[in-house]
Amino acid sequence: MEIAVVGSGGWGTALAMLLSKNGHDVTLWSFLKEESENLAKTRENPLLKGVRLPENIRCTSDPACVRGKKLVVLASPSFATRSTSELIKPYLEPDAVIVSVAKGIEAGTSMRLSEIIESVTGHTVAVLCGPSHAEEVGRNIPTGCVAACKEVEVAEMVQDVFMSDNFRVYAGTDVVGIELGAALKNIIALCAGICDGMGFGDNTKALLMTRGLTEIARLGMAMGSKQETFTGLAGVGDLIVTCCSMHSRNRRAGILIGQGKDPQTAMKEVGAVVEGYYAAKAAHELSEKLHVEMPISREAYRILYEGGDPREAMRELMTRQRCHEFEDTGWN
Repeated sequence: MEIAVVGSGGWGTALAMLLSKNGHDVTLWSFLKEESENLAKTRENPLLKGVRLPENIRCTSDPACVRGKKLVVLASPSFATRSTSELIKPYLEPDAVIVSVAKGIEAGTSMRLSEIIESVTGHTVAVLCGPSHAEEVGRNIPTGCVAACKEVEVAEMVQDVFMSDNFRVYAGTDVVGIELGAALKNIIALCAGICDGMGFGDNTKALLMTRGLTEIARLGMAMGSKQETFTGLAGVGDLIVTCCSMHSRNRRAGILIGQGKDPQTAMKEVGAVVEGYYAAKAAHELSEKLHVEMPISREAYRILYEGGDPREAMRELMTRQRCHEFEDTGWN
């Protein structure tokens, strides 16, 4: 199949390499011309050091590269999803399927990325999410993800395109739950990093991850997703890998914040997009709109956007009114 991967960050590059290895004809698009030219010349993405880009992957900065492609993988950062969708829209084939592989929610509109893409382009959109650091996928380390679409046959087609001996893909239809789990876990990972930066231990992180997943699932079910989705790859799976790995930009930014640096400085030092920053604002807006209790996300929002103190945030969470674990109200 001829495939265009739109977005040449670490994740887009790793997926382009995977698809090329699977025998597909792949074009990799960069937003910046100089970035595309550098990729073509050096055959290495600085975000994936030591990993060589196959010679048969074409590099370009021309959005018309999606013309003639039956499958387009959209790998731009969440904040650029709308503008990138508008950029490629004029060149899309009428029957092209778009696979959204970024993780996030649009601040202001509270729209999931697949909703943005569908509203801008009018095309069928599938999502691919799961515990999948680009640094490992690019090195062919065994990884699992889930491909989801409201049309099950499209989800299964995407499953077949990406599946390999090192990249196992499951199919599903709960797009809402999968996108929410994948996006909002970045908030919890950022908070896990803050806990690490403050010197807290494994007990704290286990508490944070478990209760963080609870509030993500609560919001998801309020939006119509299935509870079991959050026990899957895009839920607990993605949460584990993002909260526990130093590959995670969200965790690394959180560590710096926990050590006393302000959020903007921390993100600059990480040197790449920290999706949890944007997700915290979107989650705050959604929880307010739907009247869903999300205390961890709320404290993250205060730290990131209102100058809140991380130690005070922890005290607020730990001293909330006591409750039973599975009540709808309480700790979170």
